[in-house]
Amino acid sequence: MKKENLILSLFVALLLLAGCTSDDDAVETDPGDNGETPPPTANYEPLDLSSYDNGSGVMMQGFYWDVEPAGEWWNTVAEKLDDWADAGVNRVWLPPASKGQSGGFSMGYDPSDYFDLGEYDQHGTVETRFGSRAELENLIATAHDNGIEVIADIVLNHNSGGGLEFNPYRGYDTYTLFEEEHGNASGLFNRNYENFYPNSTSPYDPGSLFYEETNLDHNQEYVQNWLWEADYSVANYYKNEIGFDGWRFDYVLGFEPWVVEEWMDEVGGFGVAELWNGNPTALRNYIEETGVAVFDFSTFYKLDEAFDRYDDLTYLTDDMLWKTHPEKAVTFTANHDTEKDDNEDNYISMENKLKAYAFILTHPGYPTIFYSDYENESFKSQLQQLILINNTIATGDVEVLYVDDDEYIMKRARTPSNPGLILYINTNGNAKIKNNIDTDWNLAKIMDYTGNIDYSPMTDQDGNVSLRAPANGYAVYSIMKE
Repeated sequence: MKKENLILSLFVALLLLAGCTSDDDAVETDPGDNGETPPPTANYEPLDLSSYDNGSGVMMQGFYWDVEPAGEWWNTVAEKLDDWADAGVNRVWLPPASKGQSGGFSMGYDPSDYFDLGEYDQHGTVETRFGSRAELENLIATAHDNGIEVIADIVLNHNSGGGLEFNPYRGYDTYTLFEEEHGNASGLFNRNYENFYPNSTSPYDPGSLFYEETNLDHNQEYVQNWLWEADYSVANYYKNEIGFDGWRFDYVLGFEPWVVEEWMDEVGGFGVAELWNGNPTALRNYIEETGVAVFDFSTFYKLDEAFDRYDDLTYLTDDMLWKTHPEKAVTFTANHDTEKDDNEDNYISMENKLKAYAFILTHPGYPTIFYSDYENESFKSQLQQLILINNTIATGDVEVLYVDDDEYIMKRARTPSNPGLILYINTNGNAKIKNNIDTDWNLAKIMDYTGNIDYSPMTDQDGNVSLRAPANGYAVYSIMKE
């Protein structure tokens, strides 16, 4: 009978251990306490993370491709700003606000009249796809009331929706006539073939991936004045009359870096460029040339490679922009282009999306949250907690403590005013244990602040501890308080 009880006990013990695997040779009888236990009278509680502020914040991309309902988007976003502000969002990036050739169907990336923000009857509609100018101004006012800056998406190279005219520099008709009767009902920034490449002052075609015939010539003083230089410019109108606080420069591969530099010198504000290039050196060079931030495509592609393409977390140790320019690296896991239905090559899968967010929201850089991810109820609470972690204890120097194909453990060093954190990502189908992790916390009780694993070990006198990560998930550890 005693023998049967012993066998049964061993069987139960094996079942309890089956859910966790360890890559270490050491055997733990009580994983995590390393021989150090808290005093019997100690009463440990989680930190109040809201008492820390590292000055970070996150940007919300406030749209997705082909938003619905059409004509109501500004109101839809305005209703969400209270919640976003409470979550820790300090900027919202809006789609191009001006009237496009596609009228009520336009997502704004086919700009026709830069000064029509939903008040002129052209291209089959008065309002834009997103609503009226009054609704846009209400959104901006509501954002400002919540301490959120509003970022305008600016398309500076290609135009669309003008009238047909003979173009002597191309020898055929082109849609380059923009005036009151042809795609520019505001009558502001009228233009014709002389304002697009090639022309009498720039007798060459610099080339463009699209809209070559309506690629604006930024070398012309007339174009510069209307876009950013003059008091009546698009830039000054958007900033001083409409209330935008900064700029997202679309498709900067379509024009020279000095255009962005001069725009920012003239009107200022927050600026980030869409330089779609995964090479961190190219991104760094653009930052040096313009002074603006860029979307960190180098990190996006490493996340894609680590979690999806190659299923190998060692890619997370490769060179990325944030390692040298954290204040200029706008990190992201998704945007309106990567999440299009026909996109197969530039995409982080839904099952890996939260792990990718855990990476960017604990590492240096300025993270962007994609609207459709945040408003996904299965993601929302986790993203809110990760944003809180980003804005509070995600600070200090970065040190990768361990990495292999399915485990990644990173530390943000403790500072005199901040406890720091340890991120543990696990892509294995089983929970993981990693022994002898060297922390900055000596004789401290720690916990996972994401709530993904119920585990609160005690570090030893040298700061070493065993950590756990949930199956195919992540944990973010920091200290508890007595």
